[in-house]
Amino acid sequence: MFKDLFHKRKYATIPSGGQRTKPDIPEGLMSKCPKCGNIQFNKEIEKNLKVCQSCGHHFRLNAWERIAITLDEGKLTEFDAELESVDPLGFPGYAGKLEAQKKSSGLKDAVVTGEGTIGGFPVIVASMSFDFFAGSMGSVVGEKITRAIEQAHEKKLPVIIFSTSSGARMQESILSLMQMAKTSAALAKFQGDGGLYISVITDPTTGGVSASFAMLGDYNLAEPGALVGFAGRVVIEQTIRQKLPDNFQTAEFNLQHGQLDKVVHRKDMKSTLSKLLDMHADKGGDTHGG
Repeated sequence: MFKDLFHKRKYATIPSGGQRTKPDIPEGLMSKCPKCGNIQFNKEIEKNLKVCQSCGHHFRLNAWERIAITLDEGKLTEFDAELESVDPLGFPGYAGKLEAQKKSSGLKDAVVTGEGTIGGFPVIVASMSFDFFAGSMGSVVGEKITRAIEQAHEKKLPVIIFSTSSGARMQESILSLMQMAKTSAALAKFQGDGGLYISVITDPTTGGVSASFAMLGDYNLAEPGALVGFAGRVVIEQTIRQKLPDNFQTAEFNLQHGQLDKVVHRKDMKSTLSKLLDMHADKGGDTHGG
């Protein structure tokens, strides 16, 4: 009797005749929202202008994606497409990294410039891309943006710059830092003669770009939740020895403290730009200033 009481029960076993197979889900089919964690089909995200349907998080767009959803019919007559970065200072490993960035992003550098229309109004556009060297501003980025501003000045057209950047490209040292002054000077001359400049800040925009042309617009707009600032949170907290607010450096925080004019949802960006261009257009359709 006691023998039966302590006897081990027998359970059914599953034969180990093979390994479990994972579901065959094609790579690139779905993406996880970095804010809410919701997993969505990439096609659905793209249909929604790369905005999370659950929480409204704005995924990053590359330069050509931005152009496609903002300009009329997504058409742009590109400027200076042949310009590309070299290694002017012989910085160790820089030349190889440039080639890798060109292959991975499909771009020659971190900005695309050109002429198109928004809401029927002709504009000069510069669209930065974070997927090329984290949108860092080297000599080519500064040169292309400066030339775009000069084209707008010559043609008496407004200029719109979509910024996203980690700041100045340190592999080009002082040549990179000089682009802050060059782009700012071109804008000062353009705006001084009545030119209209609309700055659209996207996630993230930091460092030398935020300290120069990104914050010099006649209108400074930003996408919801975009990180906007100069130095990083950790650096600032260590410097001032204070804890910063959780929403520090977000677009909404900057708007609240007077650094931005408006935070605009991506689905409303084109119509908002069209309204601003229309407001500054004279009877002949000139949107150079106002």
